[in-house]
Amino acid sequence: MEHVTAPPTPPEAEPDLAVDARRPQSHRVAAWTAGLLLAAVSAVLGCRIADTDGVTPVPQVLAFLPWLLVPGAAALLLAAFGRFRFGLVWAVAVLGGLAWYMEPYGTVSDPDGPPVAEIRVLASNVEFGRGAPGLIKTVRERKPDLVFASECDSACAAKLRAELPRSAYPYRRAVAGNGADGSVILSNLPLKPAAGVRGTLGMPGAVADVKGIPVRLQLAHPMPPTPGDVDRWRTELGRLRDYASSGNGQPTILAGDFNATQDHAAFRRILDTGLRDGARLAGASRTPSWPTSVPRPFGTQIDHVLATDDFAAHGARFLEIGNTDHRALLVDLTLHRKPG
Repeated sequence: MEHVTAPPTPPEAEPDLAVDARRPQSHRVAAWTAGLLLAAVSAVLGCRIADTDGVTPVPQVLAFLPWLLVPGAAALLLAAFGRFRFGLVWAVAVLGGLAWYMEPYGTVSDPDGPPVAEIRVLASNVEFGRGAPGLIKTVRERKPDLVFASECDSACAAKLRAELPRSAYPYRRAVAGNGADGSVILSNLPLKPAAGVRGTLGMPGAVADVKGIPVRLQLAHPMPPTPGDVDRWRTELGRLRDYASSGNGQPTILAGDFNATQDHAAFRRILDTGLRDGARLAGASRTPSWPTSVPRPFGTQIDHVLATDDFAAHGARFLEIGNTDHRALLVDLTLHRKPG
């Protein structure tokens, strides 16, 4: 009988872990680092995609969403160095998602009807009143019609009364305070009192008479989304949204330190009522307003002048006034009369 020799059994394939173990240590470290970076960035991007602000630290990081391109790009390079093929695909997807959401949010269109009046609006957080001298100087130079000053304590309010003549700004609405809770609206347009939005910090309201057209005014200054205060921040932005949606078509200006950017779902809810961001309309979307401790273009835009579609906006400028961690926002608005 012919003896048949059985073919040799092929060696068992080595598991991926054994293959990974043979890779240089530097490649493995790079791949793991890329994975960790991508996981962190993806968690924040996922909340943006899901239209939610999530929980700490997501709301805080969302304010700086465009800057997540930096760790995203670093992860791409590390994945390439570490020969982490899945990481390369993951990094490209993350960078594409970030780029997509960097586009300005909200609508842009020209108002209907003829122009009625030009209104220059200045919104400034003066940080516990320390920026009051710079605010006064800016008001004298720029001559805004409306000034929304947040964190203007009692000493700041007294300075404004003493150094800005009553003849220039005869109309004022204020919430008194001894710290961040003080706020003031100054106007050279006639004002009628109106209930402000309730909040931890002062948010006065008024109705301005602009050539016979009543314009609702509201200063915005919700609590910042610091750890432990995210729920209150979300609630107070929700109250601002309720105010914005309650206008029944009346022209409205909502301005101040929102402690939120277009990457926060709670802020987008305000824009969804029909208000439009003046900085975006004027071509200054994502120009940073805070903090002033870092040079431009670093930082983020949390100070806004929002207005209904009765207004066109042009010439938005972010001004350094000194002694405050915010840049003041100056926007020129044009009120249009609705047809019919």
